Amino acid sequence: MGKIDMSEPDLDKIQEIGLLKKLSESELITLSRDCSWKRYAANEQIIDRQSETNDVFFIIEGKVRVVNYSLSGRVITLDDIVAGGHFGELAAIDEKPRSASVMALMPCFLAVISQGCFIDLVKNHSSVALTVMRDLSAVIRKATERIMDLSTLAANNRVQADLLQLASANITENGHAIISPIPVHSDVASRVSTTRETVARVMGNLARQGVVERQRDKLVINDVAQLREMVEVVRGE
Repeated sequence: MGKIDMSEPDLDKIQEIGLLKKLSESELITLSRDCSWKRYAANEQIIDRQSETNDVFFIIEGKVRVVNYSLSGRVITLDDIVAGGHFGELAAIDEKPRSASVMALMPCFLAVISQGCFIDLVKNHSSVALTVMRDLSAVIRKATERIMDLSTLAANNRVQADLLQLASANITENGHAIISPIPVHSDVASRVSTTRETVARVMGNLARQGVVERQRDKLVINDVAQLREMVEVVRGE
C-alpha cells in the first residue's frame, strides 16, 4: 500500500513531472494539495493487475516497472518508468480494471491523484491532454512493434533488437554505443519473452563476433550498424 509521507511537497520536484511542465506555479500548488504523497520500498507492489483502483501516479523519485504475467507465471516486462514519468492513466480514463501490475525497482516517492482530479486536469489544460494523447500513442506504437517482433523474429533476433533499442539513445560518431548499466539477462529475457539462457547465449555469440564488449559496468556496442543489419535482415527492412 505504500507509506504515506506527510512532509511538505517540493514544488521543484513536481515541476519535473513531464505531464505537468506547462502548469503555472499556482496551478502546481493547487494540484499538490490534491495529491497524496507515498513512499514505496524497493520491490514493493504499487498496482495489482485487475484491481479496481483508478488513481494516477507521478514519480517524484525512483523507478518503477510495469509487468504482466504469462499463464505459466513468467514475468513479462512492458516498460520501466523513471522519475518525471507517470502511470495509471489507462484505468482513470476508461474506468476498467488495471491492465498490468506495477512494482518499485528502487525506493520510490510518488504523488498520487484521484481519477476525478486527473480527469479535471485533462479537461482544463490542453497541454496536459495533448501530452496524455502523445504518451498513449507511444504506448500503442511500442505495443505494435512488440507484437510484430514476437510474430516475426526468433528469440535470438528479439534479444538483438532489444540491445539495438537500448543502444539507440547513446550512439557515438564512430558508430559505437554504450549501454550503462549492463543489461541484466533476466530483464532482457522478460522484455522479449525468452529465457535467461537464450540471452546469455546470444550475448556470448555477439561478444565472440566482436559486436559487443563488456567493460566493467557498461556494455559497449562496437558496431551498431552490424547489430542493426542482423535485425533488419530478419525483419525484411
